[in-house]
Amino acid sequence: MELLFLVLLSLHILKTEAVEILVAFLLQEKSIGFNLISIVNFGGHWCYQSQKHEDPDCKDPRQWYQTDATCKGNKQSPINIVTKNVVYDKSLKPLNFEGYDVKGSSKWNLENNGHTVKVTLSTSPKIGGGGLGRKYKAIEFHLHWGVQGVQQYLPGSEHSIDGEKQAMELHVVHIREDVSDITEAKKNADGVAVLAFFIKVEEENKNYATLINELDNIKYKGKTVQIEPLPLSSLLPPEEDLGRYYRYEGSLTTPDCHEGVIWTIFEKPIELSISQISQFSAVHFDGKNSSNMVENFRPAQFLNERKVYWSSASTLLPTAKFLVLVLMLTYILSSLFQ
Repeated sequence: MELLFLVLLSLHILKTEAVEILVAFLLQEKSIGFNLISIVNFGGHWCYQSQKHEDPDCKDPRQWYQTDATCKGNKQSPINIVTKNVVYDKSLKPLNFEGYDVKGSSKWNLENNGHTVKVTLSTSPKIGGGGLGRKYKAIEFHLHWGVQGVQQYLPGSEHSIDGEKQAMELHVVHIREDVSDITEAKKNADGVAVLAFFIKVEEENKNYATLINELDNIKYKGKTVQIEPLPLSSLLPPEEDLGRYYRYEGSLTTPDCHEGVIWTIFEKPIELSISQISQFSAVHFDGKNSSNMVENFRPAQFLNERKVYWSSASTLLPTAKFLVLVLMLTYILSSLFQ
């Protein structure tokens, strides 16, 4: 065992690619009864491009496949949605939200995990309908954002529509209601469903005050704090505005880049002020001397052979609006023939 340790340490000092190959081989060997990574840091951890200047050995998004081969798969996320190519799907009715308007009694866990700000939910609001085929329960949400520029906030959403990104993006992660955790969910082709919401710069959103006011308490990696729960719906656009969305099959946007994620990208954005958005960039990727957590997004991935579907909700006018339109057209036509 001591000899093995010395060999690995020597290879690490040499900084050869053989290290990664050797580690991958040894980790597959069941006879190795200890965690090699905990003994020697091989520089195989993943990071965002914005971290490379501080940690040159970390694997940026272009290299994620070196830590998880799935990251080079054919169904990766995020993507750029080209609206002229989306396919209308009449089955994509508005989703059913269960328990989203309920404030739980147990506190939420707010965490800086070194990659994002993550909130683990204490209750399990559910979604169904909308062409999902089954119900899914929410387990956590997290965010991705950009960086404050000289005169504006540079966008940091992961998805984009016709090449246009927004300041931030919120992901509400759900798993099948019949599984216990995300590990179990990943064993199913339809195990994970994520709701994605763009966040744009507008007026202050007081519903986010509870979350944003606690960011200073999780400024560094590994910090957690308990916060008062909110109805999850209070952080989202009104439910009546959530009928317009895109749907496609993709992956998680961080390693292990697990494919088998049903993505729902809503057109209606959440609104936060520039001050509120900028406070997310005050947290750090690591400890006290580390850089600020900025531009924590994965670049758009190739769509390949996949299709992006568009909900039917926007193609049908509500009855009241339809009647008003008919009356207006009737009036206009009758005036023309008088």
